[in-house]
Amino acid sequence: MAEYNYEGFEAGAYNLNEFEGPELGAKAPDFKVTTMDGEETNLLEFPGKFLVLELGSITCPLFQGRREGMGDLVKEFEDVSFSILYVREAHPGNRIPAHTSMEEKSSCASRLNDEGEARRILLDDLQGAAHSGYGGYPNAIFIVNRNGCIVFRSDWNSVPATRKALNRLVKGQPAQSKSYFTPIKPTVLYKTLKASGDGALKEFLISFPVLIWKNVIRRNFLLLFSRQKTVSAEYDC
Repeated sequence: MAEYNYEGFEAGAYNLNEFEGPELGAKAPDFKVTTMDGEETNLLEFPGKFLVLELGSITCPLFQGRREGMGDLVKEFEDVSFSILYVREAHPGNRIPAHTSMEEKSSCASRLNDEGEARRILLDDLQGAAHSGYGGYPNAIFIVNRNGCIVFRSDWNSVPATRKALNRLVKGQPAQSKSYFTPIKPTVLYKTLKASGDGALKEFLISFPVLIWKNVIRRNFLLLFSRQKTVSAEYDC
């Protein structure tokens, strides 16, 4: 098995054929995580009616490309809690390499606060226990209700799908929202990978055909013709 904090990205680091995250309606797994103040807390401690949990890192172009839209959702849904689980660097380079310590991980995550991130940032441990528990993808998203149950999930975040799910959930309705994979703007992709440093862009381009086939074509086609399971907003698992 490849090292969790890999030094270089390749598509084979992820199982892109089948997302292994917890199922809709399942009990959301809880983990000990660290706040940006260095305090230990539980991942699922939140005050709102729902928790929107997004996985991400500053070297993930998809995460970076969704941040503005997710910030809009924070303003739209004041009774909902939003947290970022900071995971491994998706595309490490020579400027932002793979984490070798929690200090390095915290330093990378702190850049989000420096850029005005409105959501609570929680650090996974160095070996990615919580990340693995939630499927291990770079930019998955989960919505958890007050009973600790997953009432919406997507292996790749889509702001429109997340907004639609929240609009239904806050009204007490099942989410009923398919989250299709949509690429982010090339400018965001380039900026993110260049900021990561030498190696990141080249490694992404090598894996690009596989990523397009697995995510944009195969995944979206299967999702289009799938029958989605739904659970109630107040589902008790």
